[in-house]
Amino acid sequence: MIKKIIILFFMSILITPSNCFAESNKHVAIVIDDFGNGMKGTNEILSLPIPLTVAVMPFLSTTQRDAELAYEKGHEVIVHLPMEPENGKKSWLGPGAITEDLSEQEIRKRVNEAIDAVPHAVGMNNHMGSKITSNKRIMQIILEECQKRGLYYLDSKTSSKSVVPMLAEQLGLPYLENQLFFDEQYTTSHIIKQANLLVKKLESTPQMIAIGHVGIAGEKTAIVLKEYVPIVKEKAKPVTLSDLLIINRNIIDIQ
Repeated sequence: MIKKIIILFFMSILITPSNCFAESNKHVAIVIDDFGNGMKGTNEILSLPIPLTVAVMPFLSTTQRDAELAYEKGHEVIVHLPMEPENGKKSWLGPGAITEDLSEQEIRKRVNEAIDAVPHAVGMNNHMGSKITSNKRIMQIILEECQKRGLYYLDSKTSSKSVVPMLAEQLGLPYLENQLFFDEQYTTSHIIKQANLLVKKLESTPQMIAIGHVGIAGEKTAIVLKEYVPIVKEKAKPVTLSDLLIINRNIIDIQ
């Protein structure tokens, strides 16, 4: 049933002559969160035939293995830093989480330990974190440490009150923002719906960043993304987040 839905959608876009080749000025970056704990879909996601940005949680059982494997397969690695949400238990965050009650010294310590724990990391994004990304004091500290370590920051946009854009611009820190989640609902039908939405948005948007996850829906996300790779490639060039930052910098330089 999944393949029938996808094939019908694929056929509908193939009949349009303008979709014969991906537009060279359009780019899509797919980020996959929650690596580091032997989660479902890990191997399937890492085997996808496009460059991915792989967000690995620190201090977990397969943190180092997942980061190394992603790097070996040509994907980009970033730190998936656990941060306190507005709702939910702190115990859901895992070890080394950034919570509102921490001192400045402890936050800096935890951020640097997390970076050190994830091999090949070139950036960072938030795991959960709706409370922290809207906290100016704490995000200032986190972004300062990213800047010191030469990392960019991806705001996963789990909060509409995020202060990341304002602070990152003040610091001159490279940052990006998520525009779409594939699997915030765990059903295959929802993931297909979101994949279709990504393709639709690429018709009018020059760049898209979309986040999926390994874990509960990991295998479903992997199956859908595998089928959608050729469809997405018809619309835009898949790139890593670092590629996107370089592209955006070049555009600014030209202007």
